[in-house]
Amino acid sequence: MIVRTPQASGVLLIRPGATDFDDQGRIKGILDMPMSERGRQQVSSLAEELSEIAVGTIYTAPCESARETAQQLAEGREVRIKVIDAFRNVDHGLWHGKLIDEVRRNHPKVYRQGQDSPSDVCPPGGESIRDAKVRVIKAIRKVVRKSGSEVIAIVIPDPMAWVVQSLLSGEELSGLWKAETDCGSWDLIESVASKVGEA
Repeated sequence: MIVRTPQASGVLLIRPGATDFDDQGRIKGILDMPMSERGRQQVSSLAEELSEIAVGTIYTAPCESARETAQQLAEGREVRIKVIDAFRNVDHGLWHGKLIDEVRRNHPKVYRQGQDSPSDVCPPGGESIRDAKVRVIKAIRKVVRKSGSEVIAIVIPDPMAWVVQSLLSGEELSGLWKAETDCGSWDLIESVASKVGEA
C-alpha cells in the first residue's frame, strides 16, 4: 500500500532531484551527475513536503544527486545519513547517455518489452532489471530489519527506485521508460517487512 500521509510508518522512498540527463530525457544509469537547477528546486519542495515526517535514518545511493538530496533533506533534523553501495543505479551499459526516444526508434521490440515485461531487459554491456533486483534485495531486507517501527528514508534514483518500490509494495514491474526519468518525488510505503521477506 502506497500512501501520502505523515502518520504512517514504513519506508519513505525518495527519488533524487533531476539531473541534466533527466531533463533531456537521456538514460543516466550509473553515470554520476549533480542535480540540475530544476533538481535543486524539486528537493527544496521535497524538504518542505516531508518536514512533518519524523525519520530515523536516511539511506542513500552513492551517486552525487542522491547524496545531495539526502544532505538537503537532513538539514535541521537530527538524523543519520548512510551511503549504501548496493543502492547504486541500474547499469545501462552502452545505453548510457542515449535518448530514450532513440531506444524507441532504433529498438522498438526492446522498448515495448520495457513497457510491458521489463525484468529481462538488458542493455549491451549492462545488467538486466532482474539482476538489479537480485543485487538490491539483500540490502533492502537489511535496512528494513534495522528500522523496527520507525520511518526510514531511502534516497535512490530511478529506475532502481522503481525496482525497490516493486520489492517493498509487492507490485509487478511495468513502465521502465517512464521510470528512467522520474525524479524529485516520494512515496511512503507501509507494511513492507513481509513483502520483502517473500520477494
